[in-house]
Amino acid sequence: MADYYDLLGVQRNASADELKRSYRRLARQLHPDANPDDPAAEAKFKEVALAYETLSDPQRRQSYDMYGEGGPRGASSSGGGFGDIFDMFFNGQSPFGGQQGPSGPPQGEHLEAVAEITLADAVFGTTAPVEVRTAVLCEDCNGAGAEAGTSASTCPDCNGAGQVRRVRQSILGQMVTAGLCGRCNALGTVIAAPCSKCRGDGRVIEERSYPVEIPAGVDTGATLRVGGRGAVGMRQGSAGDLYVHIRVAEDPRFERQGDDLVHRLHVPVTQAALGASVVLETFDGDEDVSIDPGTQTGTVKRFRGQGVPHLQGRGRGDLLVQIIVDTPTELSDEESALLARFAELRGHEITQPEHGLLSKLRSAFK
Repeated sequence: MADYYDLLGVQRNASADELKRSYRRLARQLHPDANPDDPAAEAKFKEVALAYETLSDPQRRQSYDMYGEGGPRGASSSGGGFGDIFDMFFNGQSPFGGQQGPSGPPQGEHLEAVAEITLADAVFGTTAPVEVRTAVLCEDCNGAGAEAGTSASTCPDCNGAGQVRRVRQSILGQMVTAGLCGRCNALGTVIAAPCSKCRGDGRVIEERSYPVEIPAGVDTGATLRVGGRGAVGMRQGSAGDLYVHIRVAEDPRFERQGDDLVHRLHVPVTQAALGASVVLETFDGDEDVSIDPGTQTGTVKRFRGQGVPHLQGRGRGDLLVQIIVDTPTELSDEESALLARFAELRGHEITQPEHGLLSKLRSAFK
C-alpha cells in the first residue's frame, strides 16, 4: 500500500483538521455509491479509509511514523516468549536477577458515553456532540504534577524501577518476589512539591464536549471507538479511548426494519376504491404514492434505495409504504343515505344494529 500521507494528499506534519478535510474530500470522490461500476475506486476508497483511521489516532499515527504500516517488528512483538512467561508468573520481574524499569506514566481510563440521534441522522450520518466528565491535562503544571520551578525526583524506595523486591526465607531457600512500589505508585518518581491545582496528579476533572462523527447506517446498540478522547493518564500519561454507544430515537412517521424504512399510510375508503395520488414527505423529499382503484389494506408500495444505507456495504435499503384503508365513522344523514344506495346497487344486505333498553331485553330472552 502507498504511504498513508500520500494517499490522503497531505504533508507529514498535517494537523488533525487537515487530515479530516482531505479524507472527507476523497471519501466523497471515491465512495462506491458515486462509482458503482468502478472496482478500482472502491479499493482506493478502502485504502484512504484505513489511512485516515490510522493517522487520526495520535498513538497509531506515532507508531506509523516510527515503524511504518507493519508496526514495530522483532522479538518483542512476537507472542510466547520468555517475557510473556515472566509477566505471568513474576509480574515482569526476571527470576534470574534482571530488573525492569517502570513502563512510564499509566494510560488514562477509557470512557463511555451515549449519543442520541434521530432516524434521519442514522440515514445520512451526522456529527453529534458528546458530553463527558473526564480527566484533562492540568494547565498549571502542564501535566507534570509538580509546582512551577520544581520537578519530580527518582523514588528512593525503588530507585526509579517502579517495583520493589523482597527476599523471604522458605523451605526451598531464599525466594525473591517483586511488587509495585507503593511510594511512587509504580511511576518511578516522587514529587516533593505537588501542584496545588491537581495535587500532583497532573490532571484535573472537567466537563468536556467532543464532536463525534457518526456514519450513515448506524442503529441503536452500535458502539463507536474514538481514540485518545478518554481520560488523560497521571503525570502526562497518554489518554484512553472514548466508547460512544448509539441510541436512535423513534420517528413518528417511519419505522426501521433492518435497512428498510416502513411508513403506514392511511387513506379513506373513497380513495382506496376510486384511486388517488397521495404526496408523502420522505427523508429524500416528496414522493407521489399512487393508490390504485380497489386498493386493499395491507397493500405495500416499494420505493427502492430510499431506506437506510448498508453500514458494511454500498447502497441503501428500501422505503415500504403500507396502505391502511380507513372506514368512515360519524356519518351524516346524507352520507349514510349515499352509502345505503351504494350497498343496494352492490346487492349488499345492510342490517342496522338495535340500540336501547328494548333491544337489550330482547337479547336477554333469546
